[in-house]
Amino acid sequence: MIGEGRTLADSLNDTVKYAQCAERAGYSRYWIAEHHNMPGIGSAATTLIISHVAAGTSTIKVGSGGMMLPNHTALVVAEQFGTLQEIYPGRIDLGVGRAPGANAATIQALRGHAHGREFADDVIAVVDYLEDNSRQPARALPGRHDVPVWILGSSFYGAQLAGQLGLPFAFASHFAPRHLMKAIELYRENFRPSERLAEPYLIAGVCVFAAESEDEALYLASSHQQWVANLHAGRPGLLPRPVEGYLETLSQERRYGLDQELACSVAGTEEQVGNWLRQFADITGADELMIDARIYDVDARCRSFEIAARAMGIKR
Repeated sequence: MIGEGRTLADSLNDTVKYAQCAERAGYSRYWIAEHHNMPGIGSAATTLIISHVAAGTSTIKVGSGGMMLPNHTALVVAEQFGTLQEIYPGRIDLGVGRAPGANAATIQALRGHAHGREFADDVIAVVDYLEDNSRQPARALPGRHDVPVWILGSSFYGAQLAGQLGLPFAFASHFAPRHLMKAIELYRENFRPSERLAEPYLIAGVCVFAAESEDEALYLASSHQQWVANLHAGRPGLLPRPVEGYLETLSQERRYGLDQELACSVAGTEEQVGNWLRQFADITGADELMIDARIYDVDARCRSFEIAARAMGIKR
């Protein structure tokens, strides 16, 4: 995410700082999304940023949240992530999704033509290439590459597919909370053990804005809220600077829409954040929670990571 008054280079350097903060705080993984043709997001070259972040850290797992398979061939994805795993052994995650991450014109520019591939077939092909099991007509890289493959989703389709293929599932409840509980139910109901996973394994996304006081946390959260509201109004852009009392400036209708999208969000002190996260984990039964926090100030975002980690009792 590129903030107002900043450049893509600033954002790339800040991303490494965030990952370093997360690593010091004891987090397990740090994922990079794929988006195209969005003025405030600089993560189009996802694999390059993953390598950039992995090079700047030492223990935390770094992955894609995720690679949008319709934009890529399965062979190339397997080649890239198999190579990343060789450079950073045991530290690479491959999260895959079927959303394009772009508008229609950008999709055409990315793909050149409509290809009509099925997402499920692409996922199976990626796994085959990584395992080097001779089920595909070509070889990605010599030898087996044990890159964890995750299905990402914000609807029911991904949940069912992850279950059927016996893969771990990450639900984007940090921006699509409406279908969270049903998606979890479908994932667990459809789960079939595989060579990669014996039992269901779930990540749920949350937005967390933690600070020393509730007022400060709400102030920090206003950047994220402004960005989402602008996106819904057809004005995608850079991450705005925080403002006091932003929610009070919205109409009832716009406030309702924002509250619906950010229902899986918490802003507050260490105690408030900890209580909310524990309750959320209990309700969902999630094995991991993944935090999204579009906080404008670099140091404030790092502090938020640290406070949330303490609140959940994460050990460094």
